[in-house]
Amino acid sequence: MNSPTKSDSLADRWALVTGASSGIGAEFARQLAARGMHLVLTARREDRLRELAEELHRRYGAKCEVIPLDLAAPDGAAQLWAAVQAQGHDIEVLVNNAGFTVVTEIEDVPLDRMLEMVRVNVAAVTELTYRALPQMLKRRSGAVINVSSLTGFQPVAYMAVYAASKAYSLHFSESLWAEARDHGVHVMAVCPGTTRTELFALAGVPDWLNRRRSQSPEQVVKSALRALRKRRPVSVPGFRNWLLTLFGRFFSRRRVVLESKRYFRPQDGMPGNDGR
Repeated sequence: MNSPTKSDSLADRWALVTGASSGIGAEFARQLAARGMHLVLTARREDRLRELAEELHRRYGAKCEVIPLDLAAPDGAAQLWAAVQAQGHDIEVLVNNAGFTVVTEIEDVPLDRMLEMVRVNVAAVTELTYRALPQMLKRRSGAVINVSSLTGFQPVAYMAVYAASKAYSLHFSESLWAEARDHGVHVMAVCPGTTRTELFALAGVPDWLNRRRSQSPEQVVKSALRALRKRRPVSVPGFRNWLLTLFGRFFSRRRVVLESKRYFRPQDGMPGNDGR
């Protein structure tokens, strides 16, 4: 078993990670456990959550609670928070990672999936954040990490709801960062670019990772936790990705969104999820 970093201020405290069954969410769980944290892990896929919980306990001695749940359900976030409160854990770090996208032509839009996306990417993030903040403010300690995206900086054709939801997450986080910073609580948005997760294959662009530069979840989370220690409002992992956030400042919005059509045009594949 690897010894966690007990000198870290996060040691022996609890974190709640949504979408923890794979990708960036699972990596947040690993790197927080390595810092001595205990984890509440939630996603739909219980088998993966339990495998991760066993790994974290074996490697780091982390205590782990598993709550299989779908945040797309209208009362999903409320159910999750009620379960966390029933366990009696004060959440020091909330990682709102659960999310998914659908890449589709406008005439083929699956409306039900789009509304589910709003519930997971927007409503659940909002509800869990505002449920966690009162306890953090009372303690004058804690952090909320909302996983946004590079797409949150611009409109994206064929991913209209996803890009809009990530823009919401970005602006929501920045606003709360300003409100909470004088109360000992930190709120931060993480805006990764193309990352090697299941997101693209399950969203209808299976060869996306083969055609674009990408980062690993390990790189994204390491960068995010470094930004968290520096109490930054936004983490954009990678210098190249940071440069891409400036694209909309130098070109018209019309050109930016039209250019996105070349990169995000749908291909054969089934809409899916990113570990929620």
